[in-house]
Amino acid sequence: MLYSRTRTLTHSLLRYRTSFPSFKPVAPVRFYSTETPSELHSINETPKPTRARRPVKAPLTITESAAQHLQTLLSKKDNAIGIKLGVKRRGCNGYSYTMDYTVEKPKFFEEVSERGVSVFIEPKALMYVVGTTMDYVEDELSAEFVFKNPNAKGTCGCGESFNV
Repeated sequence: MLYSRTRTLTHSLLRYRTSFPSFKPVAPVRFYSTETPSELHSINETPKPTRARRPVKAPLTITESAAQHLQTLLSKKDNAIGIKLGVKRRGCNGYSYTMDYTVEKPKFFEEVSERGVSVFIEPKALMYVVGTTMDYVEDELSAEFVFKNPNAKGTCGCGESFNV
């Protein structure tokens, strides 16, 4: 967008006219510039210092036992660089977690790298996963990943699904 700079020009013409009484301008002359008015004024100003940003907390926390088990799973799978974590609408209580291997970093996915393991969170699942702790629990009857989600309003009896 072009901006005119006529004020200084007309001021100069008025001074010129007082010096020479026979001078009569034909039409006002305009100079056009591609700079915005804020850019014209900020040429001689020094830039303001920016505030230091606080470090952003990771949306997912991975415990030591979960990281060790994920490393053993990734070592068995060829070319796998990490795990994709998502949320699907299914189960008896609304949503359930999905996990899959990934061989390359998916576009627009949030990457969480803790304890030598990379977990890529789907963009749609990010709002459900924020603040979640991923753990791996082995007991006498089962061995499974357990997600402790502070956003979950309730879970089903088997612990497979949750609602928000």
